[in-house]
Amino acid sequence: MIDLRPVGYVIGWLVLILAVSMIVPAAADIAAGNGHWPAFASAAGLTALVGGATAIACANGVGERLTLQQTFLLTTGVWAVLPLFAALPFLMGATGADATDAVFEAMSGLTTTGSTVLTGLGSLPDGLLLWRGMLQWFGGIGIIVVAMVFLPELRVGGMQIFRSEGFDTMGKVLPRAAEIAQQISGVYFGLTVVCALAYGAAGMDALDAVVHAMTTVSTGGFANTDASFGAYRGAHEYIATVFMIAAALPFVLYVDLIANGRGRPLLRDPQVRGLLGTLAVLVASAVVVLVLSHGHDPERALREAAFNFTSILTGTGYASANYGAWSPVLVAAIFFAGLVGGCAGSTSCSVKVFRYQILLAAVAAQVRRIHSPHGVFRPRYGRRPVSEDVLASVMAFFVLFLISLGVTAVALALTGLDFTTSVSGAAAALANIGPGLGPIIGPTGNFAPLGDAAKWILIAAMLVGRLELMVVFVLFTSRFWRA
Repeated sequence: MIDLRPVGYVIGWLVLILAVSMIVPAAADIAAGNGHWPAFASAAGLTALVGGATAIACANGVGERLTLQQTFLLTTGVWAVLPLFAALPFLMGATGADATDAVFEAMSGLTTTGSTVLTGLGSLPDGLLLWRGMLQWFGGIGIIVVAMVFLPELRVGGMQIFRSEGFDTMGKVLPRAAEIAQQISGVYFGLTVVCALAYGAAGMDALDAVVHAMTTVSTGGFANTDASFGAYRGAHEYIATVFMIAAALPFVLYVDLIANGRGRPLLRDPQVRGLLGTLAVLVASAVVVLVLSHGHDPERALREAAFNFTSILTGTGYASANYGAWSPVLVAAIFFAGLVGGCAGSTSCSVKVFRYQILLAAVAAQVRRIHSPHGVFRPRYGRRPVSEDVLASVMAFFVLFLISLGVTAVALALTGLDFTTSVSGAAAALANIGPGLGPIIGPTGNFAPLGDAAKWILIAAMLVGRLELMVVFVLFTSRFWRA
């Protein structure tokens, strides 16, 4: 029997911290004089009561080490429970959201998906706009810690290839893990501050600069207007593009750069090269099509192509143009770019570049084996041979991802949605991209028109996708509970 008390203790404390964080948007509303702060005060009180009671009730079961089963439960439980309490300000506040929409918005925020069901964003109180940005900012730093500490140890989708001796934890709070997590948090905070200052210098007001910095560095994509990033053009798009790319690179390499002054690992990392190379090809191709087929001038073509492809590739989900009206070839490229994702150990989401690189290396090795049956060929990643367990884990991830994508799309279609909305909606949620395609959930729409059943399907898909699929699915196997 699995002892749930250590899991409950940690989740209780995180819920309590979430309650304390609600003071910030409440203060913003008080400063703005809009009278919305009682909604945050009430939500904070209820959240603190439940979180504190849970932590106290489970305190007698805390040990020095979490088991494998407890680690899986904790990783999934945090992302399943926190959105329920993060939804309270939306439910109690000025959004007019019901329970389904409130949980959808909170889950989209904490998983940094960026899909929204709210309209009239420009008229919302400052506190709610700030709260949306804060949720994505929390989710961004949270997933980095999960990706660097837990997922490699849980052997999820090939993540064990990034296992570091400094993160040999399995639940133990070791000084090295805590130190690196602190350093990563410092880099994350620093990028956010610099991004906010850059937005401010380009003309954004203070609230917009802070919120958009949070949602850019977290590659979340929540914006303060219904037009997404379309309300900001020119310099803002270039700034966002730079910081979206920066946020999609491995944060541990930034730590190495700052601590040791070594920039070479960042430049030579196969993930980084793969991401930048893929992005360069997509943007260059899009610029040519936009200039020749759509009559864009070169600067506009470069700006819109770079911004929107970077946004989708990194899973940020901003849109500065209605790319759904671009040429079919570019729309198809946008869709598949969202299924690539950024680097492991970043705030980015989706499949991740390294998995495609390992898959291609495995295919190349198999082709060589067919050509030379007596030769010994092993897939290599970053000049190192890929072990069989990593290869099997990556292959399992791809199979599970495709199955999950298909099942989610079919489930959405059964709710009455059309083919484009079902498939792109499934991809947007499972890969945590944000917008889908089509007139309903495309770059000029949102998810508000969908029925409650479709929204709950997407809520589940956002959770599963953000935790790399297998962390969640393993909980539904009988072997896990018997272990």
